[in-house]
Amino acid sequence: MRKRLSPSFKLNAVENALSRGTAETVAQVAKRHGIGYSTLTRWMIEVKQGRLTRQDTPLSREKQPQDWEPAAKFQALVDTASLNEPDRGRYCRQHGLFEHHLTQWKQECMATRNNEPDEKLKAENRALREENKRLQRELTRKEKALAEAAALMILKKKPRRCSV
Repeated sequence: MRKRLSPSFKLNAVENALSRGTAETVAQVAKRHGIGYSTLTRWMIEVKQGRLTRQDTPLSREKQPQDWEPAAKFQALVDTASLNEPDRGRYCRQHGLFEHHLTQWKQECMATRNNEPDEKLKAENRALREENKRLQRELTRKEKALAEAAALMILKKKPRRCSV
């Protein structure tokens, strides 16, 4: 016959599993509490889904990795870039992530960064280059006209020689 465990015991075991250090595994936490590994992982899933809560104060639901904003994803990548393996694992546990989320987000950032400019930007760039060429031609034409006008003014100002 299975013994019935209280919700507070289950929540205590889940909290211990979520806040464990790098030296302890979920299986070790389960063994310390006298329950099976699969039981503890099932309770962890129930807590994350909101089905297992305290009556007086519900546990705060962790933000799922797919719910993260792009800026928060980038900040997580920056935060974990210089961390070694155990520290990165600790960071992931504290924020409810797995390392494969960080790897996936990094690949997404790199793919976004390496994408070719879209057609709208290409068309805008082409239009700006054509405008630049047109303005250069106009500037050259006006410089030539100004030089010609200056030469005509100089010729006009030459004094006429008078013969006496």
